Amino acid sequence: MSKLSTSTGIFLIGVLLLGSSCASEKDHLVTLSTEHGTMYAILYEETPAHKENFIRLAESGRYDSTEFHRIIPDFMIQGGDVFSKEDLPQEEWYTLPAEFHPDLIHERGSLAAARQGDQMNPERRSSGCQFYVVEGRVYEEAPLTTDMNKLQQVFFQYMQLESNVGLKETYRRLYAKQEIDSLNALMLSKKVVLEQFFNVNLGLSRRENQIQAYTTVGGTPHLDDTYTVFGRVIHGLEVIEKISRLETDQNNKPITPVYIHVDVELVAKKKITEEYGYTYPEE
Repeated sequence: MSKLSTSTGIFLIGVLLLGSSCASEKDHLVTLSTEHGTMYAILYEETPAHKENFIRLAESGRYDSTEFHRIIPDFMIQGGDVFSKEDLPQEEWYTLPAEFHPDLIHERGSLAAARQGDQMNPERRSSGCQFYVVEGRVYEEAPLTTDMNKLQQVFFQYMQLESNVGLKETYRRLYAKQEIDSLNALMLSKKVVLEQFFNVNLGLSRRENQIQAYTTVGGTPHLDDTYTVFGRVIHGLEVIEKISRLETDQNNKPITPVYIHVDVELVAKKKITEEYGYTYPEE
């Protein structure tokens, strides 16, 4: 009896381990379909609450017929407002705790959770349904590693000096033409001078993965560690740009609605890698 129980126990443990191994070899593949094209995405294990919530909403069909209701070129496309679509009372608009992770950043194609601003939402909890897909842009390393707000403040002070009339005129000329990149380049060219003159540090610490991503594929670095990134588009990135360039009203809402249909399927990781080129990190 004892030997039978022991061997049965070993068999059950073996089955459980086999089941766990099989599960880890598959992942949920998300399909975001619109009339402008289809995006395929994966969801991160490092953000379990957001992943589980998104899958639950998708599998129940609640995301279907929601819209990308807010689009901004070179920034992001936002959608998935299930709660408004279903006309739920505001007390039922649940939120999720933030799940920040240093490896999950706002590079191009990232899937992240929308939320209310810090004043109303100091814990930075995520919307229970709304998400956005990052388009962003490519950056030079200098602005990435500089506190641009602080730089602008001391630059304005420096411009007021009588000896800097020429600098002030250059700034005014560029501002009148709204040449933003040239304005930033002008301020950055004075960074070392300003640090020495005001005895301030204008540097901004960035992780290596941020610098690598934002100087190559691009994204929106100012959102890192403040909004939860929980997934990534691995195929169909061009659809983001197509949608973000649509005509909008004054609230950045597309004039012609962009409806979304969301499917989730459990697929072998090997197949995802072969078909979409996404390489999973080693476990």
